[in-house]
Amino acid sequence: MPKINIKALSINAAFQGRRFKTPAYNKYQVAVLSMLPKIEIGKAPYELHIDFGLSNKLNDIDNGIKNFTDCLVKKYGFDDRDIYYLTVTKTIVKKGFEYIDFQIKSM
Repeated sequence: MPKINIKALSINAAFQGRRFKTPAYNKYQVAVLSMLPKIEIGKAPYELHIDFGLSNKLNDIDNGIKNFTDCLVKKYGFDDRDIYYLTVTKTIVKKGFEYIDFQIKSM
């Protein structure tokens, strides 16, 4: 695996000024929180597996990660800094059949 010696840049360091949640984000968060099942996730550290079912091939695989993990944090009461292993896949589906499938568990 190629390795480069540089510290990763955080979202906070990459952008200036305040970022505000949009009405679309607030609606998304309410919808996701209402759909997430009641599960026990165990103790940190965690591994998280996400599969985004997307209908647009042009969607970047990483676009939904932060918003979705923020919903998981809010629902299950853990800190996303405790996610030590993350896998993300993108599956192309027909329009109207989009989904997010996930699994979170203790390592």
